[in-house]
Order: sequence, then structure tokens, then C-alpha cells
Amino acid sequence: MTDEQTRPYPPQAPATPGQRVVAGRYALLGELGRGGMGVVWRAQDQVIGRQVAVKELRLPDAESAAVFSERALREVRTGGRLNDPAVVTVYDVVTDGGTTFIVMELVEAPSLADLVRQRGPMPAAQAAMMGERVLAALQAAHAAGIVHRDVKPANILVAPDGRVKLTDFGIAHAVDDPRLTTSGMIVGSPAFMAPERVEGREAMPASDLWSLGATLFFAVEGTLPFERATTAATLHAIMTEIPYLTRGHGPLAAAILGLLVANPDARLTAAQAQNLLTTAQGMRPTPPGGTAMVQPMTRLASQPPKKNLRALWLALAAVAVIGALIGGFFAGKAYETPAADKQKQPTMTFGVNGQLRVDITDYYRCYNGPVQDGAVISKDDNHTECDKSHTLEVYEIGGLLSVENWNSDDAKVAAYPGQPAVTASAEAACATAFRSSIVPDTKRPDLTFRAIVPTQAEWERAPSADSGSDGPTREFYCLLTRADGGPITAPIVTKVK
Repeated sequence: MTDEQTRPYPPQAPATPGQRVVAGRYALLGELGRGGMGVVWRAQDQVIGRQVAVKELRLPDAESAAVFSERALREVRTGGRLNDPAVVTVYDVVTDGGTTFIVMELVEAPSLADLVRQRGPMPAAQAAMMGERVLAALQAAHAAGIVHRDVKPANILVAPDGRVKLTDFGIAHAVDDPRLTTSGMIVGSPAFMAPERVEGREAMPASDLWSLGATLFFAVEGTLPFERATTAATLHAIMTEIPYLTRGHGPLAAAILGLLVANPDARLTAAQAQNLLTTAQGMRPTPPGGTAMVQPMTRLASQPPKKNLRALWLALAAVAVIGALIGGFFAGKAYETPAADKQKQPTMTFGVNGQLRVDITDYYRCYNGPVQDGAVISKDDNHTECDKSHTLEVYEIGGLLSVENWNSDDAKVAAYPGQPAVTASAEAACATAFRSSIVPDTKRPDLTFRAIVPTQAEWERAPSADSGSDGPTREFYCLLTRADGGPITAPIVTKVK
């Protein structure tokens, strides 16, 4: 029920004579957990007859009794304003013997933190389902003008039947209330604190979404994306580093990275994140008009050429993914650009009315020739074996959308999302792959990389019925070249055989 309540407990006997009873009503049956905010008890409501969780609040040394009491009342008011199945219900607040107690719904479930530590990372579909339910709780809170401010795995309870509960709104901040926190006090868990809050700005709904992204990263990777040995190092990592997923992929990875964009104005919105999380569960969301964006699917293995590509997954997000890995720091404040970005070359277009003519497959990865307007990159014209001298190497191919049948439902819903969205998606994926083990770090300093993406005309191109030609190309390609423009004399890309 709170971050201290992290595992299920067996039922206990009803209250008996001599047991401690709070406010003449709540018989304390046993301790569930304790932490910095106090002790959480299992209790029996002797009026209604149900079991509840009672949080006995401990007065922090730094706060006056008046401020502390107001914070407790705020938690109750906060809980009372929310009506979502994924929010732990607050029933009552009472004072007994000078101590404040908050009475809440008793949830028999472990926290996400304990679940991952005990069982390992979650499968993608399960993590996406959990994330979508927490997101719904946050949307309900934000609609009520409430920012949670401490979204983290310890505050998410996951029941065996799939129910998810977001708890501990104890430090939630009602947007229309004055701040009720001690001056200079860090409120929230540093490893899950959004960059704007580290910078000293007020928490906002987008801050909760960033924390949800960090939480989902933990769920699928089993590690915390920014936690370091000290609080100072953790906060520095949040402000300057970009996390990389090793287990997460597809729409779930797009959701996580989109939520972890440093600039809150460029971060995924709740609706955009919900679309991706829905897609990650194998369901198709309704595309928002004019903003649909499909995210990359990674393919690393070298394979023989194929006539037709299998339909790739369709993930709908918005242009806010821009900068997920390649920027998105705060406007007006300069931060050091990651080394990989200094090596990124301008993105170019291919296809109908594009800058390049391209015919690339998984199997043909190395070519000779410049990358400039009017150039050709084709398996029939300038392909070469990768162990021979070459000037460019394709190190990643991602599907924006490929379909076997142009008349399929996937094709019909996939309206062109706009050049900025397509470019942002490709650049983010190319930057991620460039800084991964796909490109060995010993070779990376001497290289530059760029993305090439289809034009709108190529995206919308229909196959010719007479010639039986293939449909539109909705893939992007990531290219490696030497920084000095010289030849590449040996294969660079690490491929899975």
C-alpha cells in the first residue's frame, strides 16, 4: 500500500482484547513495513469489518507539527480526489495521542521493485500492461491537478491477477496548493527524479511521465538507468547521460526512450505513451490524426535476400520522440553534446524525389561511392564484399512500416507522419545503434554516421499493377563512413550469425 509495503502477508486474526486500537476504530493486527515516513500496519476496521492498511506517520525532525499535519491532510485530500482502479484508495485520516494515522485500502501484492529483484526483468508485454495501468492512474491524477512526484518501482504494487496499484501520494503536490515542503528539501527518489526537477524547477505532469519511463526501464532491464554510487553522481547522470536498452525493443523501447527525453516539452505525452504501450501488448491503438509515427524495429542478423518482407509492427507515437537520444536538453541552458552526436552527419532522403537512389537489403551491407545528392547505393550497382575496401557500410536497418499487401489494414492506417517525425525516429535509432556493441568502440572514434529516410512520395508510393513492382519502402538505413573520407578496409559491423 505504500513503498514500505512490498510483499504480501498472510491474513491475521481479528482484533482481540488488549490489542492497540487507533481512534477507537482501527485495531492494529500486525506490522506490514516501515520506512522514513513511519510504520504501516495491517488493521481491522471494527465499524465496517474490513481489513485496511494504516500508515502511522512519523514527524520528521525538519518539519513543524503544523506543516506535517497539513501534509497528512493533503495526502487524504489527494487520494479522495482520485477515482481510478490503479490508485490506492485513501479512506480516512485520524489523530490519536498526538500521532496522525492515514487509513487506506489494503493491497495484498508485492511491489514492482521486489518482483523484479526476486524474479528478474519482466517480459515486454507484461511490463507494457503494467506501465499502461500506472499511466492511467497518473492521467487521473493529472486531470485532478495532482502531480505524484515519486513514481518508482517501490510505489507500484503488482498483484498475481494482474492488478496494478500506484500508491504513496504522500508527497503528491496539488497544482493549485502552495508548496508544503521544507525549503531546500529534495522530495522524491533521486534515481527517478526528472531532469527539470534536478535543475530546481517545479514538478509537473511531464515529470511523472519521466519517472514512469525510468520505472519501465527498470522493469524490462532489471537495473536502474541512472542510479550511481552517490546522490550527486546520480543527479549528474540524469542531467547528462542517455540510457541504452539491452532487453527492451520495439514499441516498448520507443515508449521508454520517448518518456526519458530530457526536455519536458519534447517528451512523449501521456496519450502518445499510451499508444505505444498498447501496441507493445499486441493491440493496435487508434492513430491520432496527422501525428501517427511508427518506431524502428531492429534487425541485426545477416540473412539471404528475400522477395517480400514480413509485416513489421506498427507503433503509433507522436513527434515528441524527437530528441529521445540525440538531444532534448533544456532550452536556454547548454549541456555537453554526447560524443556520438558530434559524429552524426545530416540525414538524407531516398526514394521518389529523394536525394539518393537506394536498393539495400539485410544481406548487402557494404558499398563503394560517395554519400551525396544524386548518389546511388544499390546491390546491383556498387555493392562489394565487406572484407574488401569500401567507402560506406550499412550498420542498421529499421522498419518504419513494411507490408506485404499495400491494401492491408496496416498500410491504410499508416498515414505519412511528416518529415520531422520520420527523421527523428531514424536518427534516434541510428544514434543508439552507433553507440552500442554493433559498432565496436575501438573503431567508433574514426567514424561518422547518418540516417537516410524515405521521402513522403516514397512512403505513399503504390505498387504498379502492370509491372508487379514492390510497394513503398518505409525503412530507414544507418550508414557508416570514415571521418576522413577514406576507405574502410575491413568489416566494421558486428553481426549475429
